[in-house]
Amino acid sequence: MFRIAGRRALSDITTLDFLLLLVIGQATGQALLGDDHSVTNAVLVIISLILFDLGFSLLKRRSSWASLHLEGEPMIVVEQGRLLRRRMDRARISESDILEAARISQGLERLDQIKFAILERNGQISIIAQD
Repeated sequence: MFRIAGRRALSDITTLDFLLLLVIGQATGQALLGDDHSVTNAVLVIISLILFDLGFSLLKRRSSWASLHLEGEPMIVVEQGRLLRRRMDRARISESDILEAARISQGLERLDQIKFAILERNGQISIIAQD
């Protein structure tokens, strides 16, 4: 269904897409296992939800305000080796999360080796090493 709706990979899934996937699963389960064995109702619900998702993706594409409020924006959590605690607290990530991302992506072991750590919209932490 996500291929039909335009998703190329599940690694690109957003929070709204994840919720949509859960609701589609629930609707399908109700149609197959619940009291209402109507496949037509399940298909209508699934198609409606996919159209709803497509509408949101078009809205996000055309409106930067909608994109910002529906998906958020990347947030810098380390700058020049210095932790930005307020942002980390707001994002609920710890220093160990940042260091783990630094080890995995860049092989860095200390904060002073990190120029920027950016919490991306999908929840991953991107690391830019010091020169």
